[in-house]
Amino acid sequence: MAGILFLFFSVITAAVLVGVHGENSTDSSWLLKFKSELVDPSGVMENWSPGINACSWNGVTCSNGQIVSLNLSWSGLSGTIPRELWRLSSLQTLDLSSNTLSGALPPELGQLQNLQILLLHSNYLSGKIPVEIGLLKSLQVLRIGNNMLSGEITPTISNLNELRVLGLAFCQFNGSIPVEFGNLKHLTSLDLQNNSLSGLIPKEIGGCEELQNFAASNNMLEGDIPPSLGSLNSLEVLNLANNSLSGSIPASLSSLQNLKYLNLVGNRLSGQIPIELNQLSQLQVLDLSRNKLSGAITLLNTQLKSLTALVLSDNGLTGSIPSNFCLNISSMQKILLARNKLSGGFPMDLLSCSSLLQLDLSDNSFGGELPPFLDKLENLTDLVLNNNSFSGTLPPEIGNLSNLESLYLFGNRITGRIPMELGKLQRLEVIYLYDNQMTGEIPTELTNCSSLKEIDFFGNHFSGLIPKTIGKLKQLVLLHLRQNDLSGPIPPSLGFCIKLQFLALADNKLSGSLPSTFRFLSELRTITLYNNSFEGPLPSSLFLLKNLKIINFSRNRFMGSIFPLTGSDLLTALDLTNNSFSGPLPSSLATSRNLSRLRLAQNRLTGSIPSEFSQFAELNFLDLSFNSLIGEVLPHLSNCKKLQHLLLDNNQFTGVMPPWLGSLKELGELDLSSNNFHGVVPKEIGNCSKLLKLSLHSNNFSSKIPQEIGDLTSLNVLNLQRNNFSGPIPGKIQQCMKLFELRLSENSLTGSIPIELGGLTELQVILDLSKNLLSGEIPSSLGNLMKLERLNLSSNQLQGDIPSSLGKLTSLHMLNLSNNHLQGQIPTIFSGFPLSSFVGNDHRLCGPPLVSCLESEGHGKGRLSNSQVIGIIVAIVLTSTVICLVMLYIMLIIWCNWRKVSISNSDYGIGGTDQNQHKRESEKKWTFRGEKWRTGEYWKMDSLALVTSQEKKSPSSTTSCILHLKMAQDSMEHTLV
Repeated sequence: MAGILFLFFSVITAAVLVGVHGENSTDSSWLLKFKSELVDPSGVMENWSPGINACSWNGVTCSNGQIVSLNLSWSGLSGTIPRELWRLSSLQTLDLSSNTLSGALPPELGQLQNLQILLLHSNYLSGKIPVEIGLLKSLQVLRIGNNMLSGEITPTISNLNELRVLGLAFCQFNGSIPVEFGNLKHLTSLDLQNNSLSGLIPKEIGGCEELQNFAASNNMLEGDIPPSLGSLNSLEVLNLANNSLSGSIPASLSSLQNLKYLNLVGNRLSGQIPIELNQLSQLQVLDLSRNKLSGAITLLNTQLKSLTALVLSDNGLTGSIPSNFCLNISSMQKILLARNKLSGGFPMDLLSCSSLLQLDLSDNSFGGELPPFLDKLENLTDLVLNNNSFSGTLPPEIGNLSNLESLYLFGNRITGRIPMELGKLQRLEVIYLYDNQMTGEIPTELTNCSSLKEIDFFGNHFSGLIPKTIGKLKQLVLLHLRQNDLSGPIPPSLGFCIKLQFLALADNKLSGSLPSTFRFLSELRTITLYNNSFEGPLPSSLFLLKNLKIINFSRNRFMGSIFPLTGSDLLTALDLTNNSFSGPLPSSLATSRNLSRLRLAQNRLTGSIPSEFSQFAELNFLDLSFNSLIGEVLPHLSNCKKLQHLLLDNNQFTGVMPPWLGSLKELGELDLSSNNFHGVVPKEIGNCSKLLKLSLHSNNFSSKIPQEIGDLTSLNVLNLQRNNFSGPIPGKIQQCMKLFELRLSENSLTGSIPIELGGLTELQVILDLSKNLLSGEIPSSLGNLMKLERLNLSSNQLQGDIPSSLGKLTSLHMLNLSNNHLQGQIPTIFSGFPLSSFVGNDHRLCGPPLVSCLESEGHGKGRLSNSQVIGIIVAIVLTSTVICLVMLYIMLIIWCNWRKVSISNSDYGIGGTDQNQHKRESEKKWTFRGEKWRTGEYWKMDSLALVTSQEKKSPSSTTSCILHLKMAQDSMEHTLV
């Protein structure tokens, strides 16, 4: 019997072994097929071969002869996930994470009914989550994040009743969070961050009773934070940062007694911080920054005893830090309250946070002096107090903060000197004191801070010399001393700061030449020395600085060649404006293929533009103005397609304006003024549609202004004055609707002023058409230029009245209409302009500041034509002749009477009687005649005779007198008629 039993069990065992071996053999064949479909550059599956038991293959784990785990993570595999994996029916763990697998998730994975852990994260998988994933009833861990998966999250995941961990982060999922997730009662971790999920956070999430980690940051979720989250009693991490959540922070979150991390940064939450949050005794990190929270800070470290980091930056919080904020035994390490509306003095209660490492109160309204007890924060590494209103001097006690690494005090009202005690801060790496009102010298002791990497003292009033021992700062990367009152030379030891990358000494009173030790600054990338008094030639050793990208030596007294600055192929900006550099433009500059700004204006450079400049493919700013450059502007610059500013004015360039300028589509400013260019302006210039300024004045351009100027619809400034342009002003100029400065003076333009100019309503600086040959009337449309400040139409041939519409130009403060042929009344609004604005208009204008129009009218009536003047002269001559004849006649009569009296006296003798009688008769005759004169009958009597008809007279004398009387009387009657 015993033998029979042994035989029976032997057969059974053999049968089982054969079955297991057969199943294992089948699984291995599918794994070999799996291997054949993947690329294995690292040879992780090298030992996968038919001759070796599959359970010993790399990444394969067996249990009772069955393959239960396949782990090939971090193996560098690529290709797609083979569909045949579903054949491994005993598989419990599948980990293909952190490879470069691509393609879609095979739906067949849903047939792995024993699968408990599926890890496919950190690959390049794409497509949607297959609904079949919901068939994995035993699945406990599903992590497929950090892929390129997209579409909506399938709600079938909620069928996975055993699921503990769901990781879908860092993909491209959209749509809303499925409300069915609330059915996952055993879920402990839900990671949905960094997708494109939208809509509301479902309140059903509150049903995930065992949830410990809920992360949905960096999505587009909106609406309120559901109060139901307060029922997640096991929750330790709640991260809803960087969404569009609104409303107030629910007070129910205070029920999360196990919560250690609460991050709501970057939402639209408003209202006050709930005081109930003080009940979160286990909370270690609280970040509510970048919201719209308001009111006072109500959080107290005395209750939040586990809190290590409080971040409330970028809100609208007011007031100050509450009293008794910190415990003496506080574990608080980080307090960041930047960019709020906090005020008051420095919060003294913070000095009790002795464990504090980082304190940021920047961009608030704190003021007053800094307390001398800052050294109580003995562990402090970062003190950030910039952009407040702190005043007074820096307390020397800051020098006792031996762990201090960063000191940011810029943008305050701090005065006084830098305490020499700062020289004790051996760990100090960054000190930013810029934009204060500090004075005095930079202390030499500061150069003892051997760890210093960045010094920024910009915008203070530091004076004196740069410390001679500056070279001791071997770690120095940035030295920014711009805009102070420093003087003297650059200390040669600065050349020993061999890690220096950024050097800004501009806007000081520094002088002398550059030290030759600069050749050791091989890491230097940016150097700005402008607005100083440096002089002399540049050290030739500067050519060795191969990493220079930005050089600005403008407004100094440097001289000699610029060649030493051409050694770097990395140069992007070179500005040497306003020095005394001389010689030709070095062609070696062209080796800096990335040069974008080249400004060499106001020097003494000579020669022509090198042809090598055609290699500046990145150049957008070229300023060679105010030099003595000659020659033509050759076509090689047409390769600089990114040019936005081309300034060649005030040189001695010759030739014609090249048509290829029209190919520079990015050109925004073109200035060729004050050269010797001639010929026509090419019509191709109209292709520069982005041109904002075109200045061609003071050349010898001729012919007509091209109509294509009107195509420059972005133009702000057009200056063509002092050339030889002729013909009419092109009407298409009305299309330059953005012009605010138009100068066409001192040319030979003819025709009338186009009425279309009235449509240039943005004209503001000036409209200058003076010293041309323009005719016709001033168009009334110019009254539409309401913003115009200066109008000059002088020295033309304009006629007619000044349009009353010009009275609408209320912004005008300069007007010149002189030397034209204008007439009529000057609009009263122009009465305040000087006389010189209107003189030289043929005396036809009237009104202030000229003579009044009434006076002018009176003058006008007395003002006669040439023919009238001649007629008046003839009349005067004739009248004068008649008057002379009358006078002669009267004198003749008087003479005749005298003659007669003389003869009568001679006839009667000298006797008394006869003489008396004659006297009486003579008196009667004179009396009678006088009565007739009084009665107006003078011309009706022959009374011009002094004797009566009865008197005796000499025949000859009487006849002579009557003859003359008759002739004279006839002449007088003719005259009177």
